[in-house]
Amino acid sequence: MGAVLLLERGGGDWLTSGPYHVLRSAGERGVPFQRASAALPPEIAFLRTEGVAERLLIRTAADAAQAGTDAATALLNAGLMEEAAYYRALARALGAPYLDGSIPFGPGLCFPGTVVSGLAMLAPGSVAPWVLAPRGRVIAALLDGRRPAGPAAITSPTHLREAVFAAIPAQVADYAAHDRARCAPERATAREPAVWRLLVLALVSIAGLCLCAALPAPIAGAVVLAAQSLFLAMTTVRLAAVAIAAPVTVEVPPLTDAALPVYTILVPLYREAAVVPALLRALAALDYPPAKLDIKLLIEAGDPETAAVLAPIPLPARFEVITVPPGTPRTKPRALNAGLPLARGNLLTVFDAEDDPDPGQLRLAAALFARLPERTACLQGRLVIDNADDSWLTRAYALEYAGLFDVLNPALAQCRLPVPLGGTSMHLRGLMEQMHHS
Repeated sequence: MGAVLLLERGGGDWLTSGPYHVLRSAGERGVPFQRASAALPPEIAFLRTEGVAERLLIRTAADAAQAGTDAATALLNAGLMEEAAYYRALARALGAPYLDGSIPFGPGLCFPGTVVSGLAMLAPGSVAPWVLAPRGRVIAALLDGRRPAGPAAITSPTHLREAVFAAIPAQVADYAAHDRARCAPERATAREPAVWRLLVLALVSIAGLCLCAALPAPIAGAVVLAAQSLFLAMTTVRLAAVAIAAPVTVEVPPLTDAALPVYTILVPLYREAAVVPALLRALAALDYPPAKLDIKLLIEAGDPETAAVLAPIPLPARFEVITVPPGTPRTKPRALNAGLPLARGNLLTVFDAEDDPDPGQLRLAAALFARLPERTACLQGRLVIDNADDSWLTRAYALEYAGLFDVLNPALAQCRLPVPLGGTSMHLRGLMEQMHHS
């Protein structure tokens, strides 16, 4: 897989501008080079002294203005400059030391607070009392002197997060596995059952079967009749859904790029090395402003194969590979819990490794959320099996998914009944507010 595919949907060619490699889209329109350099946002204007081409900076400023975001995020998320190179240049502009190796953290290190704030205390005797990993408009404030950096060293957000995970892996793992149950037990899923609970459940099940076998014939017949009635009712609901006219897809006017919110995508991966190239192609093809994408690939510490496939790929800053520290239970929810507090979007969705999402899915979800009542907190995407011709098993899966997402779910929604949610392409909103109040 080439870097061009991942950094710029639609292809491009490589150019060299000073010490940095940048990508020019094959369909790039002309940029008014006569624009005064003084009009450049401060978060990228300092890069002129670093040898970055004026044309690239002007293009980035225009992209940022169109997307309604800061120019630093537009530059890094589009893959036009490596994150580490940018923050080294920022440190030079601020006259601050840059930390790119081991970070000697001081007291007060915590997850997720340290990573989310981008600020950590350093050990006594370090190059500075603090280390700072600023994002977005905070960078412009630092460069303009509106927010003093103080005696702080600079590092990149990715390096700070990796250093925190390396320094307190047990705390990160504990947070992922148990924090929800501790802080909001009423919202937590069931805890991992103890062995004695499993034994009790098995004994109760065996006792129930023995009791049914010992029941008199009339009572046993009544039990069987009740079970059959329940099955018949479920079948009737499915058959009735066919007769309910309900739309499968919707169309709404799209939002402008500036009106679109930041979108977080969580993708848990475990032993998925074979599908990583196809997954990255699908994520790179999403029709959404790169400056407003926050894609987190969550891999397990005990999965070197997937890590090895991802390591050599020069992903733009909108992609973040997060290695979840070892811990139990090694499940998809635990991986999601490790990435959730680091989400920067007001909208969030989860994709599986084998997913090939429609490029317009995020724009459609954002437009729907903007027009639906605030109490609408979740949207479920329609799932389709695309390899139905591979075998009889895939054909059976395709039929099941067609019945659920093309017939049953639309009918339930039309009747304002609860709709079963899938584990993928489920879109949530109000994420940051919910996390702050939980």
